[in-house]
Amino acid sequence: MFGPRGTGKSTWVKVNMPDAVYVDLLESDTYTGLLAHPEDIESYIPPKFSEYIVIDEVQRVPELLNEVHRLIETKKYKFILLGSSARKLRKKGVNLLAGRALNYFMHPLTVKELGKDFELAHSLKFGHLPMVYTDPDPEKYLNSYIKTYLREEVMQEGLTRNLGAFSRFLEAASFSQGSVLNITEVARESGVHRKVAGNYFSILQDLLIAELIPAFHKKAKRRMTAHPKFYFFDTGVYRTIRPAGPLDMPEEIEGISLETLFLGELRAVNEYYNMQYNIYYWRTSNNIEVDFVVYGKKGLKAFEIKRSRKFNRKDLNGLKLLLKDYPIAKTFFVYGGNKTLYIDDICVIPYEDCLTNLNNILNEKRVL
Repeated sequence: MFGPRGTGKSTWVKVNMPDAVYVDLLESDTYTGLLAHPEDIESYIPPKFSEYIVIDEVQRVPELLNEVHRLIETKKYKFILLGSSARKLRKKGVNLLAGRALNYFMHPLTVKELGKDFELAHSLKFGHLPMVYTDPDPEKYLNSYIKTYLREEVMQEGLTRNLGAFSRFLEAASFSQGSVLNITEVARESGVHRKVAGNYFSILQDLLIAELIPAFHKKAKRRMTAHPKFYFFDTGVYRTIRPAGPLDMPEEIEGISLETLFLGELRAVNEYYNMQYNIYYWRTSNNIEVDFVVYGKKGLKAFEIKRSRKFNRKDLNGLKLLLKDYPIAKTFFVYGGNKTLYIDDICVIPYEDCLTNLNNILNEKRVL
């Protein structure tokens, strides 16, 4: 089970598997001992043990996967492996237990999980990491999250030796949130070489705290943008990293936060309900854009996200153009109003209503 740090993987396992053996590689003695002698993992397991063995932050000692493989084959043990980074596990020669493991991903909390605790204003400001709902000072928690995880852990893992440059890069990258990625521009703003900036973006992806959304161009009838869009995985994390001053337009930050929140919900619902959609954005060469397009066995659906409570028909132009190219698409204009309308084969739907019903929309239980 993979997922960014702080999404609740360890807590979920401890609550649901109280009798499991729990091996935490964030504990320094455990980490150093198993790093030197991964075969010692067997000594943590009681004789004739039939419950799960949990190894938390397994990516810190990739060699343990060979021992896990051996113990599955020889002792029929059952393991739950938790990880918040894929970087070391992608190295050549690492045993990824192909055919012997099911892969899951844990996201921040969803609207359904929050239930009555969901409040859009709170979500847009602090995001959906579980601790922002339990910590008395969510802003302080998020600042600590950025400091200890995105900066110090990057240094501890030896991913970069220049923490100042990486910190500048994080801020510069935050201005690319929800935008087509221009690595050269981010490198210039960070004061680093383009190749270094490209490596930093790879680090963010490997740590599962950012992703690149590819452009959708299947059977395209017109010239399309090819570069991906960039997003930090959580609204609270994005807004904590992004510096905001008197010259920044609050509505711009709010709009991007709204997109980020929607993307997080889209990814989680797609994963948890096994929808098997691929997530894209759509943009023509003359910059007519639709924020999110999902495509898979269940069809093609497109979502344009707007913060404003009111809209005019010009706001629907991107979805209309997409429908010309893909008439089978189900299209949704998601906005800050309170009425659901149907205009030119486009469902105009309130933001909170769309989030609450996203599972049904993707599963085509709610269609035009």
